[in-house]
Order: sequence, then C-alpha cells, then structure tokens
Amino acid sequence: MGKDTDVSTEEKILISASKIFTEKGFSGTRTRDIAEEAGINLALLNYYFRSKEKLFEQVMKVKIVLLFGKIIPIVTNEKTTLEEKIDLASEKYFEILSKNPNLPLFILSEIQKKPSNITSLIPVDKLLKTSVLIRQIQEKKPELNPFHFIINFLSMTVFPFVGKPILKNLNIMIDEEFQQFVEERKTLIPIWIKMILNS
Repeated sequence: MGKDTDVSTEEKILISASKIFTEKGFSGTRTRDIAEEAGINLALLNYYFRSKEKLFEQVMKVKIVLLFGKIIPIVTNEKTTLEEKIDLASEKYFEILSKNPNLPLFILSEIQKKPSNITSLIPVDKLLKTSVLIRQIQEKKPELNPFHFIINFLSMTVFPFVGKPILKNLNIMIDEEFQQFVEERKTLIPIWIKMILNS
C-alpha cells in the first residue's frame, strides 16, 4: 500500500467520522457506520484507528481547532483595538459557522460530557483571565464584568446556529431565510456589542 493511498484513506475515514459523529454524537455512532460512509471495510478502519475513542479524539481535535483556532490569534493580538477585535471575531465566526452549522451543538454536547477535550487543546483559563481582550474590555469599561461581554458576544453569534434545527422544524425559517438572517446578524452584532461598550 503506497503512501498516497495511506493518506487518502486516512483522510477519507476522518471526513466520514466527522460527518457521522456530528450527526449522531459519540455514543450514537458505530465504527461500522463510519466504515460504510467511507466506503471501506471495518478491518481497514481499525488498522488506521484502533478504537472509536481514538478516532473520536482525532475528530474532536480538528473540530475544536476549527472553532477556536482562528479566533485565538484575533483576541490575543496586541496591535488591534477592541473594536477591531469585535469586527474580526464576528466576521470569522460567521464564516466558520456558516460552513459548519452543526459545529457548535456538537462541540457543546461533547464537551459537556468530557471537558478535558477542550482544555487539553486550548488554554481556556489563560484566554478568559489574562488575555489582551480581557484587558482591553476592562480598560474600556471598568465597571463591566468582562464575562458578560464575552457571553453576550458568543450567545449572539453561536446561538442562531444551535437553534437552527428548532427554527427549521417549527417552520419558522427555511434554509434560504436562515442564511439571510445570518447575513443580517453578521452586520448587526458588532454594532450591538459596541453599543454595550459605549453605553
């Protein structure tokens, strides 16, 4: 088996695992489901990834880095203002979530079961306690607990994607309407967040 074949097979397994895990979660997924989705036999899947747990860990790493990896450089940048960080983070989150709408619900659900999945990959405590972002919020609005700012921003940005299945199932929005709704929010959220800071 050549190197190119090895790489493509492994990638095929990871892509299929990502799809199935995101749809069914860890407990609802069988390795047989992943093998079928990848178009390979179970023995070959087990050759590359010895257990469902190992495969899931790999998928979680990719998902967590996808959700947080592009945001961390924005919030830790010493050279940008707080207002610039709001614009950049909002734009980046909507870009990521529009392409991966099931990502927040999957990560929230799985992290609730096993918090170490995120803390082993992302220095959450440092980001939320000593980052440039926190310092800038405190300088801009000393009376505001920075966590109100962060939770408000994340809620406004992430919740529409978490709530999308509800909106769809209750016939409140079809896909096209939801996409337009998201585009509107991409413009509105930075305005709303800056209003909190300037009020």
